[in-house]
Amino acid sequence: MRIDIEDLHVAYAGRTVVAGARLVATEGEITGLVGPNGSGKSTLLRTVYRHLRPTAGRVLLAGTDLRELSPARSARHVAALPQERGSDFELTVREVVAMGRTPYKRAFAGEDATDRDIVARALADVGMDAQAGRRFTALSGGERQRVLLARAFAQNPDVLVLDEPTNHLDIRHQVDLLALLRAQRRTTLVSLHDLNAAASVCDRLHVLHAGSVVASGPPREVLTPALMAEVFGVRAAVVEHPLTGDPLIAVDHRAPALAPPAHAGDVTG
Repeated sequence: MRIDIEDLHVAYAGRTVVAGARLVATEGEITGLVGPNGSGKSTLLRTVYRHLRPTAGRVLLAGTDLRELSPARSARHVAALPQERGSDFELTVREVVAMGRTPYKRAFAGEDATDRDIVARALADVGMDAQAGRRFTALSGGERQRVLLARAFAQNPDVLVLDEPTNHLDIRHQVDLLALLRAQRRTTLVSLHDLNAAASVCDRLHVLHAGSVVASGPPREVLTPALMAEVFGVRAAVVEHPLTGDPLIAVDHRAPALAPPAHAGDVTG
């Protein structure tokens, strides 16, 4: 299913956080949100998985305003891995992942064979099947991250919304997760701080700056030295990755940072 974000505005306490954002997440593609801290990425994603209500504009799922759907129906179509992740579940790993089946169950209904198969596959996909009986609270941060991703997979959604999904993961599990996203080919809207990971995994990027979308397109067209200087305030070269051919952003870590981009810090998320 396709996601259309139309003229989205979000405000906290009278302060604009996202200002007139327009973007599309095409069906079956991985669409990335990138931008400096405070550019509005997380805030925008929270409106897509209905944690926040926009002050103006709409989020459309296959042409239907998400706010017109019931929470249960919305959850059957859109699953999220937010940054604000619960860590106090007194549940086993398997029980946490099985929570992803809730939108499909009537009150007090138990698991059936389909639920069990979906949960088992989700755990295997993130490499946590051998840990199914452990307590969630006993896991490391990276392990918890993978379990919560499995919970999102267990919802069997049409759309995945992932806010910094590689946080807390070591390099091997980052690679595994991004490969898994590519293989699934669900409509995916993901924010990433790692621009090289974004260039590798995303079909299309939207660059946010001060709450607005300032550039959109394939990674090769969007991630230019000029944009790196203007939006991120760093000196960088963009070259071809020697293994994959993807754009590779090489930042000059020895040079002092450029002047902070205008309005940076005016928004959060």
